[in-house]
Amino acid sequence: MKERMVLGIVLLLFAAAGGCAQLREKSDGSQTISAAEARRLIESNANVVVLDVRTPEEWKSSSGHLPNSLLIPIQDLESRLSDLEPFRGKTIITYCRSGNRSGRAAKILSEKGFKALNMEGGILKWNAEQFPVVKEVMQ
Repeated sequence: MKERMVLGIVLLLFAAAGGCAQLREKSDGSQTISAAEARRLIESNANVVVLDVRTPEEWKSSSGHLPNSLLIPIQDLESRLSDLEPFRGKTIITYCRSGNRSGRAAKILSEKGFKALNMEGGILKWNAEQFPVVKEVMQ
């Protein structure tokens, strides 16, 4: 009976906090999250880091990038893991153009002990949902 009450309280706390994201596990062991779920998580949780794994050219392109995101291209990720050490206790949401490279990035990070989620559909889906982006001023 006491366990049920504790479970009920925990569920109420999750509901009061906006619920929890619907995580999906892929066959390679990585976890994914939709763009809408990613936005909710980013807006409601200070323990989230957003990692863009596209190229610098894509970062500066007309598609923009997510606000406050870090840029580490997928090809540099393993050699720059030390850049992410300060965020080891946080959830890292990875994204790219469509979700493929960021899926690989999430898998790499998970294998290295980070909590990583891949945003399905990447910046294409984020933009299709008309969520906010930062666009760099081209000089």
